[in-house]
Amino acid sequence: MSQIISFPVAGMSCASCAARLEKVLNRQQDVQASVNFATARAQVTLEDPATQLPPVLEAVRHAGFTPETTSVDLALTGLTCASCVNRVEKVLNALPSVQASVNLATERAHVSFVPGVVDAVALIARVEKAGYGASLYNQQAPDAQNAQHEAEWRGEWRNFLLSAVLSLPFVIQMLGMLLGEHTVMLPLWCQFGLAGLVQLWCGRALYGGAFHALRAGAANMDVLVVMGTGIAFVFSTVVMAFGLDQPVYFETSALVLTLVLLGRLLEARAKARASAGMQSLMHLQPRTAHVEQNGQWVDTPVDQLMPGNVFMVRPGESVAVDGTVLDGRSDLDEAMLTGESAPVTKTTGDRVFAGTLNQTGALRVQATKVGAQTVLSGIVRMVEQAQGSKASVQRLADRVAAVFVPAVLVLALLALGVGWALTGHFGASLVNAVSVLVIACPCSLGLATPTAIMVGTGLGAQAGILFRNADALEQARKMDILVTDKTGTLTIARPGVVQAQLAPGEDPHTVLGLAYALEQSSEHPLARAIVAYATAQGAVPATITDFNAIPGRGVQARMGGKDAQLGSLSYMQQIGCPIDRTLTDGWQARGQTIVALALGGRVVAYFGLADQVRPEAQMAIAALRSEGLRVVMLSGDNERAAQAVARQVGIDEVVAGVLPEGKAAQITRLKADGQHCVGMVGDGINDAPALALADVSFAIGAGADIALETADVVLVRSQLTALVDAVSLSRATVSKIRQNLFFAFIYNILGLPLAAFGLLSPVFAGAAMAMSSVSVVSNSLLLNRWKARRSWGA
Repeated sequence: MSQIISFPVAGMSCASCAARLEKVLNRQQDVQASVNFATARAQVTLEDPATQLPPVLEAVRHAGFTPETTSVDLALTGLTCASCVNRVEKVLNALPSVQASVNLATERAHVSFVPGVVDAVALIARVEKAGYGASLYNQQAPDAQNAQHEAEWRGEWRNFLLSAVLSLPFVIQMLGMLLGEHTVMLPLWCQFGLAGLVQLWCGRALYGGAFHALRAGAANMDVLVVMGTGIAFVFSTVVMAFGLDQPVYFETSALVLTLVLLGRLLEARAKARASAGMQSLMHLQPRTAHVEQNGQWVDTPVDQLMPGNVFMVRPGESVAVDGTVLDGRSDLDEAMLTGESAPVTKTTGDRVFAGTLNQTGALRVQATKVGAQTVLSGIVRMVEQAQGSKASVQRLADRVAAVFVPAVLVLALLALGVGWALTGHFGASLVNAVSVLVIACPCSLGLATPTAIMVGTGLGAQAGILFRNADALEQARKMDILVTDKTGTLTIARPGVVQAQLAPGEDPHTVLGLAYALEQSSEHPLARAIVAYATAQGAVPATITDFNAIPGRGVQARMGGKDAQLGSLSYMQQIGCPIDRTLTDGWQARGQTIVALALGGRVVAYFGLADQVRPEAQMAIAALRSEGLRVVMLSGDNERAAQAVARQVGIDEVVAGVLPEGKAAQITRLKADGQHCVGMVGDGINDAPALALADVSFAIGAGADIALETADVVLVRSQLTALVDAVSLSRATVSKIRQNLFFAFIYNILGLPLAAFGLLSPVFAGAAMAMSSVSVVSNSLLLNRWKARRSWGA
């Protein structure tokens, strides 16, 4: 039976595009297509959508257009190990147009798909058919999430506690046997009852998970545990029921299951700690705001605020949403957004951001961005996106996990069959097989990378370093060439007076007061710089008359009966004022722009202005070079200006006079031999082509002005030292990932053969399995020792 599918298409610029695409699609066998340019959608009728749709979508791409995609996050339940992750990814990716990535640590799936081809309902149904639970992920309030997790943890704790109490007699029995006291042996019916309660009641969740996995045609960690403990319990029950001359293993089935429950309990707590960085971000935004309504201040839920609302931020409170200060003056702590510990002074006209802490005065603020549009929400989304992605280093673990459980089942059967054939002791061989089943741990493989990524990205967010995905976190470590823009990156993109020279005998306050008066009404960046310099020197505006601006050259007025002019050197020459060429040529050689002030027909002051180098730039470049990075500066400025900045910050390799497309060409040149990992740091706007081509790109900016959609890594803290911290954090995180993967692989490589050869009892094997995942997550938590370098220049 044919099916009609409609999906959006991007890239059509006119009706002829739609006609061409329609023609291309109708060439496909058994496909009837209609393309509507007005709605930008293609409608296709297919006889067999499962097999025909992928070629149709590929034909759209081949024709030069793009099937538009959307994405959703699914909250998953029932995941127990890396095998579960692979199973869910496999069933989702089998759907046409779907690309899914599942994270065991966060228990979420990030799924992109073409709307109209599939939808969220179909995705959820597919996951549930595979034996797992799924629902659309909603970012709950932090307190609600914490309450839910705490309730789940308390339930698991009570379950483990019951299992431990029921298993305690077996521990006493084992200790008695070790001490030669056989009087503490429990009757078989008592052992059967205790072990049965542990198996069927305390382990009911494991049995449920194993049933769903097997029903879906897969095997996971639950299957291994249930098979190992269940076989021991059933064998012992048969021995008891028929009075066979064989040992019983009720204590093995009960103690192993109890240890597994303990391991999962500790693992859940450790995973919660791994996401602490994310939780701290979500706790920043307050629940209510003091909103102005009809002259009264009314406490209103933050989620009801609208752009344009006016609200009050009192001392000690956090800013509710992004806004602009209307009245007041205060110092705000922006450390949790930017990583910068020093308070930032805010006054009328300044922008404030949700989650920042007001320290001193009260502020009256007008809301500009609310809800998901705030900077804080953007940071949370980016961190979640990074935590949900996979690093390339995890691919090996994923490939191993895909065949891990079947391989363990085969090894357990071999341990049973070969051991029984060689020794003739079925019971001992069965114990070895049980040991193999319970010591195997794909969980540690599945948790090795995502837990380290969770901690690393959370630490980065707290330090004002936002990694867009796990690959960016990994690539930053590999970077050996860093290309940096000049304006806005090494400099603050704002000119300032770097030198001033007054004529002999001139009074500084008089001269600077005149310059102040001439420039105070101008919005030109050079004028603003001169006013700022004069203000810093304690000057006050002089009294002037007959003010007149001369576009492109300068300004003129009269002071004390004399003509006064301020402007470029060419303007000074035009009005006949002699120029000190020795002084001005030297300043210009250092890349400075010269502004001269004339009074009564002669120059009384020269001001040398330049784009100000970031105060921390020299230290940051030195730190990067000490780490072995080759630093290259690209600039659109002339060679002289570019070299002047390069000398100040300690960069030897400079390419000047390049346009944005030229910067992209330079990135391509550096990457040409394929031997280098090239990074690019820029302002994220004019440098977009080069940032896109770099192996890893960094956008540096302040607050909401950063280009969040351009770079792989966003440095919210407007300092180059954040780049050094990003590289340091990348190296620390990847080091933890490698340690975790080593522990996970070596544990299984050593543990499985020991269990197969009977060198590990099932109880010790179960304990080792329970602790393997905990050790991996705990090792990831050690990453919290990493600290951003806050003592630059100290």
